[in-house]
Amino acid sequence: MKILVCISHVPDTTTKIQFAADGKSLNKTGVKFVINPYDEFGLSRAIGFREEGKKVTITVLSVGGPEVEPTLRKALAIGANDAVRINGAPTDAHFVASQIASYAREREFSVLFFGKESIDYNGSTVPGMVAEMLDMPLIPSATKMDLTGDESATFKREVDGGLEVIETSLPVVVSCQKGIAEWRIPNMRGIMRARKKPLSVVSPVDVSPMVVSVGFSKPAAKGGCQYFEVDDTEQLANTLIEKGLI
Repeated sequence: MKILVCISHVPDTTTKIQFAADGKSLNKTGVKFVINPYDEFGLSRAIGFREEGKKVTITVLSVGGPEVEPTLRKALAIGANDAVRINGAPTDAHFVASQIASYAREREFSVLFFGKESIDYNGSTVPGMVAEMLDMPLIPSATKMDLTGDESATFKREVDGGLEVIETSLPVVVSCQKGIAEWRIPNMRGIMRARKKPLSVVSPVDVSPMVVSVGFSKPAAKGGCQYFEVDDTEQLANTLIEKGLI
């Protein structure tokens, strides 16, 4: 069984975000980049299939320039068999989805793993676009996945008021949520092996961007807090009335 795990190259969650002088891009100076955490859940679940005795080959893929290769190498150190970098700037979700779908279309992957969203843009749109382009079922925000033979799988996902159980045939596109697997830390042996695992660079297909970022800005600074004595309910009520909040 062939599994494709699509990973985004994102700033670490502790990064203090700064924008370039023109406000049109992220200032990447000194920024540490990591595997998108939700994508890493998918990679961990794919490795889990192998540990359960399934015969799986895991390919990790990212769209981007040479700067994403350390992130791909970490995925190889965690346990992926090989890596692919599609050599194009990820301008928007449609561009990224088109590149992934083009690569996967002729390669007969049984499962395509994504995170439910990337922690930089939080768009949650790429998995659905890829599923549509490849005419595959989509299981969004899965919290559990089990293979039932080589041709089907069962899933669980949280919905309002309960838990949904889904069974579908393969191939399938899955976006992963916390709970589907635990993150894994690469050991020294894995890091050394990753240096020799294949990392292919693929030219992008010609797709025009559908979205152009005009500018980025930080949210306005929070205002100061006004404190009231515990028993001064009258002043609290009057203040809320003056501000039009009640």
